[in-house]
Amino acid sequence: MMTFYLAGGCFWCLDAAYRVLRGVHSVVSGYAGGHVDSPSYDAVCTGSTGHAEVVAVSFDEAVIPADVILDAFFTMHDPRQLNRQGNDVGTQYRSAMFPTDPNQRHLFELARGRANDIWGGGVVTTIDDLTEFFPAEDYHQDFFANNPTQGYCLAVAVPKVNKVRAGFAQYLTT
Repeated sequence: MMTFYLAGGCFWCLDAAYRVLRGVHSVVSGYAGGHVDSPSYDAVCTGSTGHAEVVAVSFDEAVIPADVILDAFFTMHDPRQLNRQGNDVGTQYRSAMFPTDPNQRHLFELARGRANDIWGGGVVTTIDDLTEFFPAEDYHQDFFANNPTQGYCLAVAVPKVNKVRAGFAQYLTT
């Protein structure tokens, strides 16, 4: 089992999109990359904690390759947008990858290079070593499944899930 810590805008969207992929064992929404211990969602939303909204994606490499997890990440969000995704603006919505070891860093660098080619340049995704990951409050976990008719989910998460479904059909759970 391997776990990647990835930030690409609102964690609700990444969570929802990764959950449709076979081999993904768990997705935990949380915070990383900042300077405040045990931040709250309200504090992170101010942009003053330095944390990004992150998902910890644990997956079985025998079922889904690490490259697929990373290429899906770069499909779910626009990695050319600095400190934002659509109408979500602030450093907490930045595109970032948080490796836990040199092997992950290498995989992340290769994936960012592929994304830069696919997106035609301008990828701003940072790669910073993970120092600590703080799970988000319970109501953020599996948010889309628990709130399928919520406006943000319908307007923002559903299109991202659909992009992953279209681009990675051979890895879908159903």
